[in-house]
Amino acid sequence: MADDKRTIHLVSLGCPKNRVDSEVMLGVAMERGYLNVDDPEDADVIVVNTCGFIDPAKKESVDTILEMADFRTEGRCNKLVVAGCLSQRHPDEMARELPEVDHFLGSSDMLKLGSVLGGDAERVLVGKPADWVIAAENPRTVSSRPGSAYLKIAEGCNRKCSFCVIPSLRGKQRSRSIDDVVREAERLVASGVKELNLISQDTISFGRDTKQGALAQLVERVAEVPGVHWVRLFYLYPEKLDDALVDLLADHPRVLPYVDMPLQHAADGMLRRMRRGHGGQRLYDLVERLRGRVKDLTFRTAFIVGHPGETDAEFEELLEFVSWARFDRVGVFRYSDEDGSHAAELEGKVDEDTAEVRYHQLMEMARQIAAENNAELVDRELDVLVEGESDEHELVLMGRHRGQAPSIDGQVYLSGTEYLDRQPVPGDMVKVRVTQSSDYDVAGEVIDWLDKAPAARPVANVRLRVLPSDRRDVT
Repeated sequence: MADDKRTIHLVSLGCPKNRVDSEVMLGVAMERGYLNVDDPEDADVIVVNTCGFIDPAKKESVDTILEMADFRTEGRCNKLVVAGCLSQRHPDEMARELPEVDHFLGSSDMLKLGSVLGGDAERVLVGKPADWVIAAENPRTVSSRPGSAYLKIAEGCNRKCSFCVIPSLRGKQRSRSIDDVVREAERLVASGVKELNLISQDTISFGRDTKQGALAQLVERVAEVPGVHWVRLFYLYPEKLDDALVDLLADHPRVLPYVDMPLQHAADGMLRRMRRGHGGQRLYDLVERLRGRVKDLTFRTAFIVGHPGETDAEFEELLEFVSWARFDRVGVFRYSDEDGSHAAELEGKVDEDTAEVRYHQLMEMARQIAAENNAELVDRELDVLVEGESDEHELVLMGRHRGQAPSIDGQVYLSGTEYLDRQPVPGDMVKVRVTQSSDYDVAGEVIDWLDKAPAARPVANVRLRVLPSDRRDVT
């Protein structure tokens, strides 16, 4: 690192949507000549992009801010910036209680980092949550492993779920134009990205606010970008899915048969109290329809236990539903009161011990189902995107198959690479025969290339702290 080079260190907390915002801020910094550094001790500027969705996330955000503040005295840091949902939610309180922070940005103020770095900005720059939505022309430095990137298609949410405060933090639904999303997809693929992960707060509602076309039209356009291999959908809402979208999941060679759809509960009474707009039968019908139409479907979902009013009988209904549906991936949240949410005002609070027992019971059922589903992959041949050195051993490579989303769904550990004409690198795609399985991961032997051209692009060394999968934000 050159001594005269201005440096920045960025910590991104929370969901993949937050990660994209962090990548935009990193792009802003790099346009202004900043070099990203892995060690906060080496950074002139430190940015913490916070999550303010649930209590554990808020605590982690504050703890991280205080940790980074130490580098004002221990390192070379002369500017500490806090951005994201927590500062959007509590700007005045945070400004008052965190004097060590130089600047605060909200959830829609990513581009304002430029004025902060330029030295001519006010301390609190928290704007309205609906002020901004990402655009293809915005600077952005992708931080994920080679070959994969998130593609944010909309901001905000129009739902009124009882437990959620996202609309107050992110504003109403704001969809990008299809052409703008495709332009960004083309740029990402040109840089070596092969997997595009489409995200927003309410993905199924894409285009409804602009009357410019439904989600299926966007997905098909993105999947037809030359060079894209995989298109994956996140954050779908459990409503009647468009036949055109289901057809793409079932039949399009580049649209993965992967559904990420937080369902939250299955009992009629709980779904009503959660203000989800449907009953449990819709969920049974939806799962049955997708399983029947989409071959080799991977279904990821999330549930909340301990929501006000949840009875033992309703929790048993949820267990019965999960046992029947046999979801491939399940995240479970313990409910917590959030200021400003409808559920915080409800009676019938469930005590923490009961919620904890229900959490572990549901997670154990989900773990057993995941292990059984994984065992069925042994002896099958799978397409795998190579991610790099294993987190278990530096001499072992790891990757992901079509049913594994980045960071949250487990890994494929690879052997047999010595028999290829060269060692696979991150971004390569290979054919793998599965030899072993565990609860969430599998191991296998590489038997052939799928695509010999690796993703050839530099990767920013952004420091990311992502919440564990059972604490992902919910739709």
